[in-house]
Amino acid sequence: MYAILDIETTGGKYNEEGITEIAIYRFDGHKIVDQFSSLVNPEIPIQPFVVNLTGINSEMLRHAPKFYEIAKRVIEITNDCILVAHNALFDKRILTTEFDRLGYQFEKETLCTVELSKKLIPDMPSYSLGKLVRSLGIPLSDRHRAQGDAKATVALFKMLLDKDKSKEIITETLRTEPKRQLEPKLIDIIKNTPSETGVYYMRNEAGKLIYIGKSKNIKKRLTQHFTSDNRKSKKIQLEVKSVSYEKTGNELIALLKESEEIKHNKPIYNRALRRTKFTHQLTSFVDENGYINLKIEKADARKKAITTFGNYQQAKTALYKIAEEYQLCQKLTGLNNTENQCFNYTISECFGACINKEPVAKYNTRVQEFLNKYSFENQNMLIIDRGREIEERSVILIENGIYKGYGFYNLNHQINNPAILKSIITPMQNNRDVQHIIQNYLRRKKGLKIVNLSPKTVN
Repeated sequence: MYAILDIETTGGKYNEEGITEIAIYRFDGHKIVDQFSSLVNPEIPIQPFVVNLTGINSEMLRHAPKFYEIAKRVIEITNDCILVAHNALFDKRILTTEFDRLGYQFEKETLCTVELSKKLIPDMPSYSLGKLVRSLGIPLSDRHRAQGDAKATVALFKMLLDKDKSKEIITETLRTEPKRQLEPKLIDIIKNTPSETGVYYMRNEAGKLIYIGKSKNIKKRLTQHFTSDNRKSKKIQLEVKSVSYEKTGNELIALLKESEEIKHNKPIYNRALRRTKFTHQLTSFVDENGYINLKIEKADARKKAITTFGNYQQAKTALYKIAEEYQLCQKLTGLNNTENQCFNYTISECFGACINKEPVAKYNTRVQEFLNKYSFENQNMLIIDRGREIEERSVILIENGIYKGYGFYNLNHQINNPAILKSIITPMQNNRDVQHIIQNYLRRKKGLKIVNLSPKTVN
C-alpha cells in the first residue's frame, strides 16, 4: 500500500518551514482507496515568493486547522504505507519535523518519483513534476497546489509501475512491508486478488519471483493453482508466500506482458513458457507460372513468415478461411494436393489459377490484399483496446513492422501527439513470439480498433 502525497510549505529556513497545505492519496497499486486534503495554518508567516508560487496567503489560512488537529488523520491514512512523493525526501522531512514537534515518532519508508522516473523514463528534458507530466500527457490542474500535484503524482506513479519490467518497485515494497509479505493461508492470497484480466506474480519467502501467469480472471486462476494436485502446483503451493498482480484491461496486453516478463525474469516454474509459442508458419513463394502461392510450414526462424500458428490444425483452419475470404485457389494454398484442377474449380468456386486459366495479375492482386492486411512488415499502426478502468484505453504501437510496446491513456491527444505517444509507451522486446501473439489475437478479435499511421507520424 502506498501513501502518495504532496505538501506545500511556508518556505524559510531549513527545518523551520511550516505546512500550508497537504494532500494524501492512499493507493493500493491499482486504484485510490482513500484520500485526504486540507489547508493548514502554519502559525508562522509565508514567504512572499511562496505566496506568488502557490497563491496561498495568510488570510486563506486564518481559519484552517493547525497541524496537530489533522495529525491523527495523517497517521490513519498513511498506516502500513510506503510514502511516495515527487522529491520524497523533502515531503518526508517536513512531515517528520511536524510530528517531532508533537513528540510523535513518524517513521516511513519512501519512494521518490523523481528518482524512479530518471531510471524508468530516461532522457526526459526535465524531471520537475509540471514539465515531466506534461511531456507524458498526464493532466495536471492546480500546479503548486497540494491536491493537484498529488493527483498528478498518482498518475505518474501508476505509469512507473507499468514501466517497471523488473518489478523492482514491488520487490522493494515487499521487502519493506514484512507484514504484507507473508500471508499464512492461500485463501487469504486469493481473497486479495481481483476477478479481472491481468498478470500475476508469485514470490517465495525471500521475495524472489517463482511464477508469472496471466488470466482473464486472476482470482479464478489462482484458485486453480492452489487447489490443483499436479506436481508443479503442489510445489508452488508450498513455496508461494505472496502474490502481486497488475490489471491489464484486456487479454492481449496480458499475453504480451506475460511473455516479456517470463523471458526477462526467468521464474523457476515457468520453464515451459520460455519456449517458442508457435509450431507452424505461413509463407509465400512465386511458382514457375508467376502465381503467388501460400504454404504452411513448420516454424523456421530462417524464413520470413507472413503469420504464425500454435499448431498445424490451427494453421490449416485459418488458411481455409483465408482462401474463402480472398477467393484463393486451394491448390495454390496447399489445401488441395492435386496435379490438375482443384476441387473448388469443379464447383465453380475457383477462377482457374490451378490450371493457369485465371490471369496471373488478377489472382496475385487478391493474394497481395491478404498479404498487406496480415503481414506486419513495414506496417505502422496502433491497436486500441480496453483499458484497466472504464474511462481508460490501451494502445499497442507497431512501428515499421516492429512491436515497440504498450501503454494506457485517457485522453485522445495522448495518442495523437507523437512525442507524448512515445513517452506513454512502455518499451518492450520485439521477437517472433510477440509477433505470433499479436497476429493470433488479431485473427480472433475482429472488432479491435486499428489506427494506421504514416511512417512520419511515429518517427
